[in-house]
Amino acid sequence: MTAPAAGPVIAGAPGPGALTLGRWAAETLGVRLLVAVVHPAPAALGSGRVDAEWVADRHRAAERILDEARKALEGADADYRAVASSSAAHGLHDLAEETGASLIVVGSGRDGPRERLYPGSTADRLLAGSVCPVAVAPAELATPPGTLGVIGVAYVDTPDGRAALAEAAKMAGRTGARLRLYTVVAQGDASLPFLIGQDAERAFLETARETYERSLEAAAASVPQCDTDWRIVPGDVVDTLAELDEVDVLFCGSRGYGPARRVLLGGVSARLIRRARRPVIVVPRSG
Repeated sequence: MTAPAAGPVIAGAPGPGALTLGRWAAETLGVRLLVAVVHPAPAALGSGRVDAEWVADRHRAAERILDEARKALEGADADYRAVASSSAAHGLHDLAEETGASLIVVGSGRDGPRERLYPGSTADRLLAGSVCPVAVAPAELATPPGTLGVIGVAYVDTPDGRAALAEAAKMAGRTGARLRLYTVVAQGDASLPFLIGQDAERAFLETARETYERSLEAAAASVPQCDTDWRIVPGDVVDTLAELDEVDVLFCGSRGYGPARRVLLGGVSARLIRRARRPVIVVPRSG
């Protein structure tokens, strides 16, 4: 394995899904895995001894969680760290900036269906401004990543889409997995205003499909190091992408505006991470 070219993969708020995905991502990218548990820091206006005792108790609880992670990851090349912060998301943000993290992996929220993504408040806050890609994993991965041999990309020809493609190509190139690009187009008159006319609508959809085909062909050609194919799928974009079960992970961009090099969820990615069957990796724009 080549020497690490970037910072670690951080598995935060670890559960079985996050640990499994984090370990696979770290091994795939050739970087170390850093398992982190964030616990409360002393309050600036705390109540003295009571506050200190409570913080110490939370620190011990974090260490117990890390011990459980060590057992689950026996044999993994990993570091473990308890981080004190005002919130889990803030602590993971700071840790990512400190270490130059390649990826942050978090698990789904406790209230979510076991086989679906449903990020809790930590994931929601983390996704609103991370400096590196963020992966959200189901609580339990019925099919471990790396089993299916396909890395998916929700692709549109925008800076966000190209950033997602670049990150997905790195992972596909290292695993030898097929890289598959998906563009979802609306069906029927969902694309056009009411009463536009069926002939005009059909002509519009045919022109749109030709445009998508050209952009997908160009995108596939831009990553010659990967075995790449693409698909244009009719339907609702969130519903269609959420139901994909043929990919190890699905990469998507964050949004078309906002600060560069930060994850800021747009409408599609925000809904997708709550409903997708497979792990989703949200990628910030590169610049």
